[in-house]
Amino acid sequence: MSQLVTRTTGKMIKQMGGYQAFVPDDLPPEPHIQYDDEMHDLLSRADRALGRLDGSIQSLPNPDLFVFMYVRKEAVLSSQIEGTQASFGDILEIEAQIFDPKRPKDTEEILNYISAMNYGLERLEELPMSLRLIREIHGRLMADVRGQNATPGEFRTTQNWIGALGSRISDAIFVPPPPTALSAKLEQFETFMVATDRIPLLVRVALCHAQFETLHPFLDGNGRIGRLLITFTLCQKKILQKPVLYLSHYFKQHRSSYYDRLQSVRTCGDWEAWIKFFLRGVAEVSNEATETARKVVEMRQDHQQRLIESLGRGAANGLRFLDSLYQRPIFSVSDVSRHLNVSSQAANNLINRILKLKIVTEITGQQRYRLFRYDPFIELFDDEIRELGHMRRTHREVS
Repeated sequence: MSQLVTRTTGKMIKQMGGYQAFVPDDLPPEPHIQYDDEMHDLLSRADRALGRLDGSIQSLPNPDLFVFMYVRKEAVLSSQIEGTQASFGDILEIEAQIFDPKRPKDTEEILNYISAMNYGLERLEELPMSLRLIREIHGRLMADVRGQNATPGEFRTTQNWIGALGSRISDAIFVPPPPTALSAKLEQFETFMVATDRIPLLVRVALCHAQFETLHPFLDGNGRIGRLLITFTLCQKKILQKPVLYLSHYFKQHRSSYYDRLQSVRTCGDWEAWIKFFLRGVAEVSNEATETARKVVEMRQDHQQRLIESLGRGAANGLRFLDSLYQRPIFSVSDVSRHLNVSSQAANNLINRILKLKIVTEITGQQRYRLFRYDPFIELFDDEIRELGHMRRTHREVS
């Protein structure tokens, strides 16, 4: 339970249209955050889980291969929170240039998320966390997709609000600060975001995420940008060497609690409950990612051994082929031919031998222009595929 703290968090200011907009107080909260035993315990657990995650990723033979898939999983989950329908498999198929007229039309939003994430991580090498960086990332996120008319890369100059789809501002669940108050609040947010005081980093990140969502500085894309900032901050502070902590899975699983905790900060000043919710998410997601990294290592070693035992003199090409699957888990014969610099016949023969080992799966059912998928790897990241695989195994057992 959170300690009960009497705290004002901002002011409701009546606007010319008759509605009231909320202008939050500056960070850090006053009175200061209360660190009870539960808070200390959650903070300690989250710190330890992050440390284990960072160590497990650094121990991978090639951490970037793990990051490649994790980034795509986060892009899908974070975008789904905002209403997109495209799946993890849809994104992998698009990147493999597989055409499907039945695919949801909002895949571009997820591809933009991936682009914005990668761009932001690159820019962090030369630009500190700042409002400028946030605007640049938003420009990438919203380019040429739904919301592209909502001034990509620019903070809003008109009022927005949070409510049911199609609702009017008078029916809004929450109305963020008016544009006239936004600039000063954003400047103070930037100052707090990069401050070097004694507030624990994970608490600072939790405070910043809630404040950013309350300011809602863009006309669209605020949730996705706010979630990206969590990982960017941890990477810039070198808490993580690779961008592998993404809370969208946790937020999506606990969507009602996520929104309720944020709203309680605004209405009741209950920062403690929000921070505890956030820390639980950090620990849970870090532990899940650490476990996934362990499974990737075990799976890779198993598949390498099976290839060596089965392919004999052809094992060298088989191992090179296996490594390529971690960045291209859906592939064709021509992809393998180009990667290994061998003939199409040689590539086809290699794939057929690996198919017998059940390491990859043919997914078209065709004799020509076949496509294949590295299902064991994809299943480690895709909840939908993993659940489908469980259902298939259960069905076979029952049958």
